[in-house]
Amino acid sequence: MTLEQKDKRDISLERAQVLKERIDDYLIKQESIPTGLKNEEYIQENKYRIMKVLGATNEQWDDWTWQVSNRITDVETLSKILNLSEEEKNQIELVGKKYRWAVSPYYASLMDPNDPSCPIRKQAIPSIEELAEGGEADPMGEEFTSPVEGMTRRYPDRLIIKVTNQCAMYCRHCQRRRCIGQQDLALPKEDLIRCLQYVREQKEIRDVLITGGDALLLSNERLHWILSELSEIPHVEMVRIGSRTPVTMPQRITDELCEILSKFPPIYLNSHFNHPLEVTQEAKKAADKLCRAGVVLGNQAVLLRGINDDVHVMKKLNHELLKIRVKPYYIFHPKEVIGTGHFSVKVQKGIEIMEYLRGYTSGLAVPTYIINAPKGKGKTPILPNYIVSWGENSVKIRTWEGEILDYPN
Repeated sequence: MTLEQKDKRDISLERAQVLKERIDDYLIKQESIPTGLKNEEYIQENKYRIMKVLGATNEQWDDWTWQVSNRITDVETLSKILNLSEEEKNQIELVGKKYRWAVSPYYASLMDPNDPSCPIRKQAIPSIEELAEGGEADPMGEEFTSPVEGMTRRYPDRLIIKVTNQCAMYCRHCQRRRCIGQQDLALPKEDLIRCLQYVREQKEIRDVLITGGDALLLSNERLHWILSELSEIPHVEMVRIGSRTPVTMPQRITDELCEILSKFPPIYLNSHFNHPLEVTQEAKKAADKLCRAGVVLGNQAVLLRGINDDVHVMKKLNHELLKIRVKPYYIFHPKEVIGTGHFSVKVQKGIEIMEYLRGYTSGLAVPTYIINAPKGKGKTPILPNYIVSWGENSVKIRTWEGEILDYPN
């Protein structure tokens, strides 16, 4: 090795050491961040304990229709699964009079029964903080962007069809809690027909998102019919499905469902993992089935106080998602929905997380941070400022490490 080569190698080794030191804090912290894949034995123990409470067999547990029919919706059953104080029971009862709640047995198995601050519990179990004043029922103004019943259109070439208000679990931070009501209702077929006719007539629509509620709470037959109808519209290039079932009820991802989805490519499914604890072996199995069916998977996390408003937790979540072939797509800033103010975070927190992702991990693990502009004005990307100033012949840029450089314009 020549002296020049040795100097280059020494410089490279010094640089490598600097890069390692930049993530030493994460390497230390990640060991203490619980994940669903690491917690598999604990989850299985919870599973069998819950099965005993509900009198279920393994066959029933793996049946998504059983999971839906046996969602936990009363404090008495919940208290047999979680260790609740009398105050917690009373508060859940009180909140439940105003806001509906339901938890799939599977999702309950991910919870720490002894820890009220468990990030899984906090997403699923009503909190007295939901009764605080503030927020709006429809902050995105969906009722003013609905040309047809069951539809939302906020962009030139795409729209949403909300096919049901039903979910496997009613998230406490839900943006559409106004639609939940106290009864599970699918969009009537006559309304679906009108939605599909609207898509046929608007030839600029190339992208249709089927959501709800949760689109995969529809029956296989109804879902097949919708996809079949959309596939016959020449200008519809792609269909997206919004579903949290890979997180809250992965049993829904059956071979039969995947067979249907495989017939109508391209299909993109965006799910909603918020914490590494939700990335379990069951979620991985569901993701594997969907990938084999040709479905492209993404994730839309919501930035939630006390759940994932931590640079290390969000990074770990994105790493765990990539392990199961789910691409981190968006981080949504929490919307000002009535009853969800206790999850609110400052925009600066989202910027801090983005700063800690870009450059510090794979680009694949860096989603886009989004604020949904009020009153249906659409998704607005919020980025750290990497351009310091503009000039006629050059721009000053800031690298991910904070170094200021001139770049030719």
